Amino acid sequence: MKFSEVRRTVSHRLAGPPARLLARTSISPDLLTWIGLGIGLGTAAALAKGLFPLGGGLLLLAGMFDMLDGALARARDQSSRMGALLDSTLDRLSESVVFFGLLLFYTGQGSARGVLLVNAALVASVMVSYIKARGEGLGLECKVGFLTRELRVLVLALGLFLNQVLIALAVIAVFGLATAAQRFLHLRQIDRKQRD
Repeated sequence: MKFSEVRRTVSHRLAGPPARLLARTSISPDLLTWIGLGIGLGTAAALAKGLFPLGGGLLLLAGMFDMLDGALARARDQSSRMGALLDSTLDRLSESVVFFGLLLFYTGQGSARGVLLVNAALVASVMVSYIKARGEGLGLECKVGFLTRELRVLVLALGLFLNQVLIALAVIAVFGLATAAQRFLHLRQIDRKQRD
């Protein structure tokens, strides 16, 4: 079984039961998406103040909402293009503001290394998501990639809990760029096969 399939299976099993419960309520998938963004903003505020364990907990909670909104849409058979667009947009915004919270913290500490690693991790994260979105916009399926958003959340949360944030940021930067390259090469290979 491919890693991407394992990841999707784990996500479905974690989000499936609560999504089926929420499907019995009037809560909409879009509302969960907005709540996830609100938690992301709270995460950024905690990180800006150096409250790393709290930020790690909030980050995991925001990640859970990120899984739940899609699972709820599927449980209700309410998946839509605009819902997917809203989800992707707010996910990118939430991820960016979390890094911004860390940037504020390390700027306040006068840590050039921290500022550099936050920016490197942000660039890597954006590239991972962008290459997939751009490829799919061109009609090329992209289901590969090691350091997905879920794994980036777990790596950063672990770094926050263990007070090893710089190491977590370095991991996200290095493996994120490697994942972006992996996705680019995958899409190029598909494109070449389609043109042959």
